[in-house]
Amino acid sequence: MLTCKKELFSLPPNLHYLNCAYMAPMARSVEQAGIEGLRAKRDPTSIEPTAFFDDSHRVRSLFAELIHADASDIALIPSASYGLASIARNLKVERGGRIIVLEDQFPSNVYVWQRLARDAGANVVTIGPGPGANGRAARWNDRILEAIDDSTDVVALPHVHWTDGTRFDLVAISDRARDVDAALVIDGTQSVGALAFNVRQVRPDALICAGYKWLHGPYALGVAYLDERHHGGSPLEENWIGRLGSEQFSRLVNYEDRYQPGAVRFDVGERSNFILVPMLAAALELVLEWGPNDLQTYCEHLCRPLVERARELGYEIEPPQGRGHHLFGLRRADGIDQERLRQELARKNVSVSVRGTAVRVAPHVYNDDRDVDALIDALEAASRAYT
Repeated sequence: MLTCKKELFSLPPNLHYLNCAYMAPMARSVEQAGIEGLRAKRDPTSIEPTAFFDDSHRVRSLFAELIHADASDIALIPSASYGLASIARNLKVERGGRIIVLEDQFPSNVYVWQRLARDAGANVVTIGPGPGANGRAARWNDRILEAIDDSTDVVALPHVHWTDGTRFDLVAISDRARDVDAALVIDGTQSVGALAFNVRQVRPDALICAGYKWLHGPYALGVAYLDERHHGGSPLEENWIGRLGSEQFSRLVNYEDRYQPGAVRFDVGERSNFILVPMLAAALELVLEWGPNDLQTYCEHLCRPLVERARELGYEIEPPQGRGHHLFGLRRADGIDQERLRQELARKNVSVSVRGTAVRVAPHVYNDDRDVDALIDALEAASRAYT
């Protein structure tokens, strides 16, 4: 059973950080990997040519293990938007076709499809959950499945909604997308690492993940899975290290048309960052050690008193089957006095986010009962404004 790992982090002892969906705090082992990378740059002769390849392959292998893929399917990217642009460049969208996204979806997973739709003469179709609070997840999933038809070329959505953790049935959505020969692109930034994901079950065309949230890595480095059917596609940039034989530095002037096998061609330039790559590798080792399923159980037990008290205070919360336990939203039918809530959170030194109409709570292994109790105290104090 997973237990609290607060000692692995350097969070201030009086801070109640329930905000991993904003940014994961840096574990000490990840920080140390970055420090060692910085020190290596003091003497460039200590960086052997193999360092351009070995740590990158380590990241590929670790991430592949996490999502049940092959290392050859993984590319290193600087951001979710980069990965999304990479797959969008390689998808066929017909004039008059439809690209399905979700209401209030994260902007990086909307702008790229708006651009593709403009260029192709297609349409972006936004699917919302519909009116009412009860059964939000089930209703939203049904509306997505109903929206996918023969004119659909792309379905682009997350595993859980970034504002409130609403969970989407990716297997059912994937089956429906395949029925109409539509591509499925998943933004896993707010789920992968905290919620189990198996590419063999979901079968997406691409899974894109920024690394600095639930993967616990550094900012400006992420990972992307691209299905084998896209390995022959066109990358965003033509960097030297993505070409066949790039390990032989003395022969780089012998220009090579062929790419490295697999998804390596989609790597960002200077992907071998000697500071960030070891940090992400160290972070992925922690994520694999904790395990997404055990993390879900830990967060569920930890936040049970919060969920019960929040409901008593008038907040609406999606039932467990419709959301993640690592990320969930608290809503009030009569709205939230955001300024009053902000003041009470600051007074209790609690860090959560307000996204859309929801108070977004995002716990992890560094949280314990004291953090949950502090948030409950803040919600109780803020709720007095409604009585």
